[in-house]
Amino acid sequence: VQLQASGGGLVQAGESLKLSCAASGRSFSSTAVGWFRQATGKEREFVAAISESGGATYYADSGKGRFTISRDNAKNTVYLQMNSLKPEDTGVYYCAAKRGGSVVSTLESYDYWGQGTLVTVSS
Repeated sequence: VQLQASGGGLVQAGESLKLSCAASGRSFSSTAVGWFRQATGKEREFVAAISESGGATYYADSGKGRFTISRDNAKNTVYLQMNSLKPEDTGVYYCAAKRGGSVVSTLESYDYWGQGTLVTVSS
């Protein structure tokens, strides 16, 4: 599975962005997918994850109520809708996929990683 994240940009606090993670490979629909982010000088952290079918989702506390993860297996794409963005949401956002459908937050559980897309939220 190869992953390509896109949709990042510069926005003001309170605005929204929608990230996309496009995948290649026929096994995409049998993978769970997660979004992670990494701010400058900080460790990469979990943001959200979705099961292979889309029936289960899991969010970090930082994004609950503001972020929504979804997927369209027909398009081999996972989305992260981010609303009410805050300056602390700034970072490089990565999507990752793992074999098996369970949603987990640990980086080590993910087998495939895409390059990141930069999100910058100004105050």
